[in-house]
Amino acid sequence: MPYRRSSAVQARLDAQETTILRCAIDVLARRGYRGLSIAAVASDAGVATGTVYKHFGSKAGLATAVFREAVGREVEAVVSAAALPGNAAARVGAGVETFAARAMKNPKLAYALLVETVDEEVDAERHRYRSRFADAFASAIADGVASGELVPQDPQFTAAALVGAVGEILVGPLGGVTTIDVVADLVTFSVRALGVRDAHA
Repeated sequence: MPYRRSSAVQARLDAQETTILRCAIDVLARRGYRGLSIAAVASDAGVATGTVYKHFGSKAGLATAVFREAVGREVEAVVSAAALPGNAAARVGAGVETFAARAMKNPKLAYALLVETVDEEVDAERHRYRSRFADAFASAIADGVASGELVPQDPQFTAAALVGAVGEILVGPLGGVTTIDVVADLVTFSVRALGVRDAHA
């Protein structure tokens, strides 16, 4: 008869995995991707390195889970902001502002999530989430085109270009290269890039 874990044992394992993942995100925020080691995470979580491997299999597996959890939160925040009532320019501006402001509040973590060289498996996860950011903007842009607020355009193309531009512009500020008010400037740039028919809209 195959062994079945009791609900209490499963709950303990789930809680342990949640703790390890939370500690891994903290390590990533402090040390970046290069500093995200199994040993460092195990030490912070108060468990053996073998316990981390038991839950995640490898550093790439752990890092993928970390990216999925951390970036997932950012996607949810941007999607919510871009879905607020308002015209397309306001919705895209709110989404960009949310994305950039949250990144600047935790620059080390944001730099790791957006810029640092990572394993191929993690990079694939990064690209999936970029598509989700773009989808949030594309929905607002499509509504703006349909209403006549924005000039005719391919919403997915514009949205992908915005995500790329925002990520690229944030590289310097997140790395401490410049102290410009990047959030406000990014919102202004993004709204202008949409092609709003009425400049006063």
